[in-house]
Amino acid sequence: MTQTASASASTATPSIKTPRLLVVDDDRDLRDLISEFLGQHGFEIHTASGAREMDRVLMRGDIDLVVLDFMMPGEDGLSICKRLNASKGPPVIMLSARAEEIDRIVGLELGADDYLAKPFHPRELLARVRAILRRGEQGPRNDGASPITHFFGWQLDNIKRILLRPDGVQVALSNAEFELLRVFLDRPGRALSRDQILDYLHGPNSESFDRAIDVQISRLRRKLSDDTQDEIIRTIRGIGYMFRPLK
Repeated sequence: MTQTASASASTATPSIKTPRLLVVDDDRDLRDLISEFLGQHGFEIHTASGAREMDRVLMRGDIDLVVLDFMMPGEDGLSICKRLNASKGPPVIMLSARAEEIDRIVGLELGADDYLAKPFHPRELLARVRAILRRGEQGPRNDGASPITHFFGWQLDNIKRILLRPDGVQVALSNAEFELLRVFLDRPGRALSRDQILDYLHGPNSESFDRAIDVQISRLRRKLSDDTQDEIIRTIRGIGYMFRPLK
């Protein structure tokens, strides 16, 4: 049964929205531990033991982020993550006892916004939750200009977060892919190291790892591929990556 816990709700300023998190894990003890800790830091927490309960909570339409276990009976975390990404659901932090790099890569490939290996310190999870929510609060960065960004025939709707190819076909973007594309669009023609990209995405205190950025850029590159030989996102040997200068 879904549980709800709210911290400091009575003292919250009415005009400030309390972020709502959904913790999905079949391990009740861990689920309760995560819920209690995050609840103590100002979040409204909802819980689910599996996909069916998760779907019922998500029908509310007001969940800001999902903390999702990798291994669960029934529909597992990877399948759930892929489904949420396809339906443009809330951002996902995936938790897993499987710490191998390939598992992290698969999770990120399927649309997870972050990946945390068990066991982990609760404060690390808190930091990652806050980083992802800060990204969402920043909103589209178009400096008051048109909500549509045009580049090489492509169109990015910064409000609806919709990407259109030059032929008009819509390309689905995860939250992480949208934010990464905005980082490049804001800095065309500039070589960026992995550390710089991480800082722009998560802030200077990010605990993310270089390989995660490589995976996300590879995924975004595939979605931006066209018939030309000139890649939109170029690899700069010994430095990192560069978005092709806008004409």
